Amino acid sequence: MPEIRLQRLRPDHAPALLAFERENRAFFAASIPDRGDDYFTHFAARHAALLAEQETGACHFHVLVAEDGEVLGRFNVVDVADGSAELGFRLAEKATGGGRATESVRQILKACARMYGLTTVRASATVTNTASRAVLTRTGFVPTGEEVTLSGKPGLRYVRELAETPSPTSPPA
Repeated sequence: MPEIRLQRLRPDHAPALLAFERENRAFFAASIPDRGDDYFTHFAARHAALLAEQETGACHFHVLVAEDGEVLGRFNVVDVADGSAELGFRLAEKATGGGRATESVRQILKACARMYGLTTVRASATVTNTASRAVLTRTGFVPTGEEVTLSGKPGLRYVRELAETPSPTSPPA
């Protein structure tokens, strides 16, 4: 079985990440808000801005990468402040159904606690995105009861308290 690894976002991920977003755009738009044409037009600048933001510690971006370099998913920890952050993720259509999203979220949660010093992670998913809601539930997130709107679509908020204590280890390669 080919090796698939979660990696911290780097400059050299840009071409594979852009391909991932383009190839899965319609699939993503069926359940999560579309990024819009501007995202693709200005992808290089956006990628550079994400890397710069990651350097500040305000966000931690990760990609799920196959051994051939293909990006199969992205897992973003954003709005890091006061021990908490927001998690967002998306998986390529061809990579769904095999537990990859669940396992990757588990790895991200470990990194959040051990390496990023977080104690609380929040997430949101549209009501129609049953796959993401199932991943959140399987990884210990609980619904807050708060209803949100995600690009005009009704959604639900989730929260996950992290019990692990931070240690000085490195984030995913």
